[in-house]
Amino acid sequence: QVFTFNKVEISVEGRVQPSVQVKNGARMSIICHADISKNADFRLKHNFTIFKDGKLVFTTVSDKEDARYEIPVAKSSHTGDYECTVKAGGKLGFSTSVYVWVEGMTKPILTADRREVLEGEVVKLRCELPEEVPPLEFFFQKTKTNSAPKEKRVPEQTQNFSEVEFYVEEGDNILRFDCFGKRQVRSGWESSPKSNGTLVTVKPFLKPILITKPSSNVTEGDKIEFECSTVVAQIRNIEIIFQKSRTILNSVRDKTLLKYSTVATQEDSGEYLCKVEQGAVSKTTKLNVFVSELFPKPMLSASMTKLDESKKLTLSCSINGFQGANFSIVRKSSSGDILLKNSEVFEIKVTVNDTGSYTCKAEVKGIVKESKPVRINVYAPVAKPTLSVVSGSPEVVLGKPLQLICHSVMGTPPITFTFYKGDEIKKSVTNDTYATFLDEDIGLNDDGGYKCDARNNHSSGVKTSNILNVTVIVPIRDASLGSVPYGEVEVGSDTAFLCSVKEGSWPIDFKFFKKTDHEVLLHEVREYSDRTIWHKKTMKRKDTGTYYCMASNRASVNVRSRPITISVILAAWQKGVIAAFVLTAMAGAGAVVLWWFLRKKKKGNEWLPSLCLGTNALQFNLHFEKLPRQPSDGNFYSGSGYIEDNENHMKSTDESKGPDLESAEVDYTEVEVSTLDPHR
Repeated sequence: QVFTFNKVEISVEGRVQPSVQVKNGARMSIICHADISKNADFRLKHNFTIFKDGKLVFTTVSDKEDARYEIPVAKSSHTGDYECTVKAGGKLGFSTSVYVWVEGMTKPILTADRREVLEGEVVKLRCELPEEVPPLEFFFQKTKTNSAPKEKRVPEQTQNFSEVEFYVEEGDNILRFDCFGKRQVRSGWESSPKSNGTLVTVKPFLKPILITKPSSNVTEGDKIEFECSTVVAQIRNIEIIFQKSRTILNSVRDKTLLKYSTVATQEDSGEYLCKVEQGAVSKTTKLNVFVSELFPKPMLSASMTKLDESKKLTLSCSINGFQGANFSIVRKSSSGDILLKNSEVFEIKVTVNDTGSYTCKAEVKGIVKESKPVRINVYAPVAKPTLSVVSGSPEVVLGKPLQLICHSVMGTPPITFTFYKGDEIKKSVTNDTYATFLDEDIGLNDDGGYKCDARNNHSSGVKTSNILNVTVIVPIRDASLGSVPYGEVEVGSDTAFLCSVKEGSWPIDFKFFKKTDHEVLLHEVREYSDRTIWHKKTMKRKDTGTYYCMASNRASVNVRSRPITISVILAAWQKGVIAAFVLTAMAGAGAVVLWWFLRKKKKGNEWLPSLCLGTNALQFNLHFEKLPRQPSDGNFYSGSGYIEDNENHMKSTDESKGPDLESAEVDYTEVEVSTLDPHR
């Protein structure tokens, strides 16, 4: 039994097309056909499977070459791509796909949660497409008489219905609601018919009524009463609010009447508003009220507003063209008004504590009016100011800024401080108790002449400080080091080191150092001079090395000199003693050799058995003695440049240095030679 698939076809109602359109609600048949060739007439089982959008929707087994998938009522949910497969005798055949578009959508069903509502309430709607499959889009419409419909769009991805709420607005009466749905197909969007229309009746509430008693035109001191009322179908959730401008004066809930009363003042003139709220809807009524003035505001006058302490102050309160008011004079305070006197006039001998704001109040028929405040300033005289340097010490380094502070321990602010340098005004500052001044132009001649004065509004006038003398510290510049003798120094002699500076304020601290693996301080001294001499006694071989000095003063700047090198060598007489000893030793040795030679010759070449040189034959006594210092008069040589003094001139030069004798130096001893005994 041999067979083969020629082709597999899928069709809709017998129409083999890539795309087929079917009316919504019509009967639809999808047919899968297998075209098979056989070598003989034998029965063959066919396994048919139909897919929609890749999902299995129908399967059957038949010995026929056709299979039908019947859909009695076509819906929009049946829209999609269909294809089929056929299995037979271990072989498999596939069809091409066909797109089926079920044209049209079912009519949606709309329901409302109520058919009668109040203004400000909410209507909840539900729109359903029971025969459609999501995703869908729902459109709700609200239409009121003689108005265009308002529409809301709600997409639904997982369900075939949607719910929405509409607020009932002010002015709504009979409302009509309907809905429709949309779905997306291959050619675009497809819409459903509109749902049935649903009518909702709205019960409005009336605009509130606002009245005043006795009238809207009153005089200060009169009692005025406001009444705000409304008529509503349902009193629940009703709120009445009474306000002036943006200030709420009174409110009631679940009532239809609000009352508010007050004693009228001029500030009560203006527009009043009564608002009735129910849910999201509100209605308002406005009313203008005019309050006539009963009497004008009082005026407070002062005998003077700026005065010295212990002076007399008189405050007077009056109303222009009006008599019969009750007056009181008060002082304003952060904690409240302080009553001074219930009278038109108030007198006081002032102190600085009386500085402040004062007003007067007038009362007629329960109406109280207050005057504008009057500021009174009482001044205590300033004390003699003190002028000092902020850093504490009355001195400044040349080129550095100098900051001064002027301070007055007494005096009512504000105080004006003026700084002087000599007779020149440098700065004026107004502050409470002190002021500062920064002088950035310090010269060598600025050794004094600073002062300041202080003044305020007291009649006593200006107070001036003592003159402040400031010392200008000149920093150290160009330190130099010299020595006598310079370069080479004999052992045992003294050396004078001279350290000097070109300029710098006294006193000056001089320090002498020798360079080793670390800095070694040898000597330090404070001098009221620009130079100092250090005498180093009895130089030794270990004193050979490099020396330098360092100078500093109150400017706190250390200035270091260039280094000089000192070599300590043997004295001339020590070298002579060594030479004499060597010559004497050589002569003695020659005499002994000559005597031995002559004696040997006399005895006829007799062998001299021994020649003993005992401990007494040749004795050496070694003496080391320290040479006394040789006084020397000469010039001071500086390590760098020229340093000029009144009597001495010192110069340093590398040419004055002798040869390096340290490598050619000879140790010396003193030797005593005893006479040779000829019998031994």
